[in-house]
Amino acid sequence: MTSASTNRKRALAASAAFAAAALVLAGCSAGGSTGGDTKAGGPITIGTTDKVTTLDPAGSYDNGSFSVQNQVFPFLMNTPYGSPDVEPDIATKAEFTAPTEYTVTLKPGLKWANGNDLTSSDVKFSFDRQLKIAADNGPSSLLYNLASTAAPDDTTVVFTLKAANDQIFPQILSSPAGPIVDEESFSADALTPDDDIVEANAFAGQYVITSYDFNNLIGYKANKDYEGLLGAAETDVVRVKYYTEASNLKLDVQEGNIDVAFRSLSATDIEDLRGNDKVKVVDGPGGEIRYITFNFDTQPFGAKTADADPAKALAVRQAVANLVDREEIADQVYKGTYTPLFSFVPEGLTGATESLKGLYGDGEGAPDADKAKAVLEDAGVTTPVDLNLQYNPDHYGPGSADEYALVKDQLEASGLFSVKLQSTEWVQYAKDRTTDAYPAYQLGWFPDYSDADNYLTPFFLEGGFLKNHYNNQEVNDLILKQGVTADPEERAKLIEEIQDKVAADLSTVPLLQGAQVAVTGKDVAGVEDTLDASFKFRYAALSKG
Repeated sequence: MTSASTNRKRALAASAAFAAAALVLAGCSAGGSTGGDTKAGGPITIGTTDKVTTLDPAGSYDNGSFSVQNQVFPFLMNTPYGSPDVEPDIATKAEFTAPTEYTVTLKPGLKWANGNDLTSSDVKFSFDRQLKIAADNGPSSLLYNLASTAAPDDTTVVFTLKAANDQIFPQILSSPAGPIVDEESFSADALTPDDDIVEANAFAGQYVITSYDFNNLIGYKANKDYEGLLGAAETDVVRVKYYTEASNLKLDVQEGNIDVAFRSLSATDIEDLRGNDKVKVVDGPGGEIRYITFNFDTQPFGAKTADADPAKALAVRQAVANLVDREEIADQVYKGTYTPLFSFVPEGLTGATESLKGLYGDGEGAPDADKAKAVLEDAGVTTPVDLNLQYNPDHYGPGSADEYALVKDQLEASGLFSVKLQSTEWVQYAKDRTTDAYPAYQLGWFPDYSDADNYLTPFFLEGGFLKNHYNNQEVNDLILKQGVTADPEERAKLIEEIQDKVAADLSTVPLLQGAQVAVTGKDVAGVEDTLDASFKFRYAALSKG
């Protein structure tokens, strides 16, 4: 176990630990021929392979969707550029007025872009509908400690919490659970279609959406009435183009057809672009993790299989953890842009451990086939174990196919597994994984806020984002306890204990930690500012000289 003092040192070095992110900056000709005056010399065109699930904040919990929501919806709390701390956004103050009462005071006279008043009633509506809809792919699990929301007057919001002294709640207000929506434009009990949101002009962030072609093109224009923490957008017009293939994204980078490429170029493409004097590569903070998730109902010997046996199911998960070679994946597939991850909280955050390193493999981070074989034999598991393993080829970048082909090779080389590897496009994948369609499958995580809690609560608290039927009451209790523990050292110890217990259960098998891939033109300023400590990439800080 990593000591609390060591973790405090790691926290101080977080920027170094997360420095694997790569931003590739494209040539300066992008977007210039399409017209439109801006404050800083022209519109900016952004390219991405990161798909949108839905614009409705109640229905999505993924980076592609949040990248849009973060531009167009207001928040009560937000992170200023370059800071890890949340501050009031469309509010004048936010504070605990009682141990279980968090009160936010809105700025007066706020408006939606469509002219509707933006009041505390919209805030109450937004959080009430999150909890009511509780979509499988939504972020409502982050609101586990929210008992109720009240709006006693137009500018006052009172959140009543289930547990006192919640250290995380202010950060949750800046997360994907936090966007405020217009109660006159959104349904109270069902997801609102994207086209209806755009038509209603139901926006109050730094930008409004002026044109919308789902996962093809989005047009943004700066919102002149935005009154939040981040200030006026530097660029008046932003266009986002969605790519199916990263190879096409790279081609447009090289040809100067886009100014910014943000998620996801392959490691090989980044390495190649570093040698291209027509582009600029910028390293910045990351925090992304990659991992295998097991469905406790449908995995081999899972609770709802014909031969259900929890001891054998655990042995299968342990065997996988003993066999994966993280170093090989990091080197061969990602060229060092990712590094091995041996726990659930990435290095650089307070409380991070390497809990899996001592439990699995050779104890030093390398695989151990003999250990995997012994685990299965001791549990009475006949080998080879048939394992259906699903991955996504677009959402987590083009390296996913090579990553999971290598995982398959590593498992099968031992003779202990026969792996059936399949892939599904993201929009369908996001739906299927919550309906028990995949016994074991790929996921990645791009954090909502820079705290270890964000790598624990959404995953391992009962009813969380994974929906993989994992439930350990000791873990539940510890997660809830750390969230209300004010003493930093005591809280770090609880975070370490949670990782140790989940490492023994193996709800997921962490593989890698690392960074994002983005792309921007040489004449584009503000890229470093957009990569703030909460890992939110904001178009509004970009400008062209």
